[in-house]
Amino acid sequence: MIVHAAVLEAFKQPLAWRAFETLPPAPGELLVKVEAAGICGSDLHMWEGEDPRTPLPIILGHEAVGRVAELGATSGGARRDILGQPVREGDLLAWDRGVVCGACYACTVRKEPYLCSNRRTYGINLSCAQPPHLLGGYAEYMHLLARTNVLVVPSGVDPALLVPASCSGATAAHAVETCRLRPGDTVVVQGPGPLGCFALALARERGVGQAILVGTRRSAWKLELARRFGADHLLYLDDASPAERWEQIRALTQGRGAEAVIECSGAASAIAEGVKWLAPGGTYALAGAAVPVGEAPVAVYEDLVRKNARLQGVWVSDTSHFYQAAQLAWSGRYPFADLITHRFPLARAGEALQALKRREVMKAVIADR
Repeated sequence: MIVHAAVLEAFKQPLAWRAFETLPPAPGELLVKVEAAGICGSDLHMWEGEDPRTPLPIILGHEAVGRVAELGATSGGARRDILGQPVREGDLLAWDRGVVCGACYACTVRKEPYLCSNRRTYGINLSCAQPPHLLGGYAEYMHLLARTNVLVVPSGVDPALLVPASCSGATAAHAVETCRLRPGDTVVVQGPGPLGCFALALARERGVGQAILVGTRRSAWKLELARRFGADHLLYLDDASPAERWEQIRALTQGRGAEAVIECSGAASAIAEGVKWLAPGGTYALAGAAVPVGEAPVAVYEDLVRKNARLQGVWVSDTSHFYQAAQLAWSGRYPFADLITHRFPLARAGEALQALKRREVMKAVIADR
């Protein structure tokens, strides 16, 4: 079968419309018809040539949901998802964007598969130059490799709803997990995008006492939308100096500061200020930087050592985080459908990237219906 995909062949150039022939899935593999794919900030970084992992040519799109078109042979019975449910032709699937080896030191000894030294990520580090070619979401079909952890989506769920769960949601779940939140804690989230919205909701699910969201007036509409994911207070960077913002946070926390600050903006400038907001024993989790963003000055003694605080990097996620995010997305407890502000057909994937670049969207998806 001949299918089409939007291919990144040169950085900062229009995506090319290319045809590929689907290949029969090998044992353990799946061929899926893409129902929805996300336009992620990481895709924009890759289009601009800022991600050192990017091989050319590549079909972008690490956030995708699809319907099973063909299954490869399996040994020992039917192919099953992470819950043990059988996977059949016609099933709607979501999947973990990363495929890990299960054999390296990180996978076997440290039990931290997100650090797998052989991790393959759809739409990130898998070129379409070699078979099976269809390894990104900006395509009519995707070829899912063996060892891909999949999840059968309940009937009636909009495929687009789960698109941000596979990246923003999973990464946010990892970040919130590292913060070791306790009921009644205060969490500050820097950045009102999909990552920040998931971080707010997931923190609420862990029983935090209050959540504070920080952003700019330029993104005021995003902050107002993010309020519906659990933000009690909105702080605008434009309205106060760093010293005044610290006083605002102190006033909201009886002088302690926040037990957790989660950076979801991808801006190095957020770090130096954000660590100052920590309460003693707090955690600063860096979840927003998916590409090199430079260095940040930190007052090591005053903001970390003296507070016994932790500076925690957050690199991607594992399948447990993906599952947490997917469950939350379809639970109906938060307005995740409202994150999807724009839909584009596959043939206009390049326009979707440019809309994201202009900051016109909260979340754009590729969906032909």
